[in-house]
Amino acid sequence: MNLIEKNSKIDRMEIPSYKLKHNEQEVTLAIRSMQEINKKAANQKDTPHSHEYYTLLWSQNASGRHIIDYKEYEMNADDIFFVRPGQVHQIEHTTNPEGWVILFSCDFLSKNYVSEQFISNLNLFSDIGSTPPIHIKPQTAHLLKEFFQHIYSIFYSEEDYKFEKIGAYLKLILMECAPYAHKPGNKENPQLLQAGGIIVNEFKRLLEVHFTDWHMVSDYAKSLNISSDYLNNVIKSSIGVTAKELIQRRLSLEAKRLGIHTEFSNKEIAYMIGFNEPSHFSRFFKNIEGLSFSQFRARLNKDLTI
Repeated sequence: MNLIEKNSKIDRMEIPSYKLKHNEQEVTLAIRSMQEINKKAANQKDTPHSHEYYTLLWSQNASGRHIIDYKEYEMNADDIFFVRPGQVHQIEHTTNPEGWVILFSCDFLSKNYVSEQFISNLNLFSDIGSTPPIHIKPQTAHLLKEFFQHIYSIFYSEEDYKFEKIGAYLKLILMECAPYAHKPGNKENPQLLQAGGIIVNEFKRLLEVHFTDWHMVSDYAKSLNISSDYLNNVIKSSIGVTAKELIQRRLSLEAKRLGIHTEFSNKEIAYMIGFNEPSHFSRFFKNIEGLSFSQFRARLNKDLTI
C-alpha cells in the first residue's frame, strides 16, 4: 500500500504536496499504523510537506515533535493531532512510534453524508495559526482503539459497504474526540454564534480562495452580501477573533510557509501574497509578528532542522 504519493518535487518553486494512494490508485481514505509508516520510511527523516486531505494522527506512545505551519508541538502518549488540507507539517520521532494515522478527503466526507458544517462545529481541525493536539483520557483511548482496529480491518477487506461502514466509524471517532476540542467561541452571544455557522464556513472558504487578492474585510462582506461590522461580529462570536484578524493571520501564515520552505526572496513572497509594494508587506509582517520577515526567516531556519 502506498499511503501517500509525492505530488511535486521540493524546490524553490513550491512546498511538496501529497496525494492519497492505495495499490497505485488514488483513493479518498486510507489508514495505517504509525509502525507501518515508520518501517516503510526506513528511518528516513520526514520533510515539510502538505496534504490534499484531512489527517488524523493518534500518538499512542510516541515522543518527539510535530511541526505544523512552523509551530512546534510535543508528541505525547494519547495525543491526537488534526491537520487540515493544505497545512504544512513535519514529524520528528525520538522513539519507535505506536499509533494510527487516518487520512480522508472532502469527497469521502460528502459521499458519507458528513458535512463541512459538522466538521466545523466539532472544533477539532483548528483555525488559522494554531493546531494544538487534544489529549484523551484512558477510557476514550480504549474505545478509540476498537474503532481504529475496526476501520483497519474493514479497509483491507472486500466486504460490502466497506467505506460506508468506515465513514460511520470515522464519525464516531470525531464525535468522541469533540469534547476534548479547544473551543474559542464567545459563549456570551449564543444566538449570534448559532446563526453565524454558515457565514463562518463561507467566509473561510472565500478566504482560502481569495486571501492573496482580497485583503480587506469589505471584500468578503460584499461577496457575502452583509456589512463588514456584522461579518466581524459573527466571526468574533464564533471563533474568538475578528474577520480582519483571520485575514491577517492567513497572509502571515502563507508568508511563513513560503519563507521557511522555499528559497523565494522576500520581495517575491510579498508579490505572491498580493502586496504590490514590498515595503508594505514588511510593515504588515512586523506589525503582526513583532519582528521583520528577514529576522523571522533567520530565526526559524536556525531553530528548526528542515
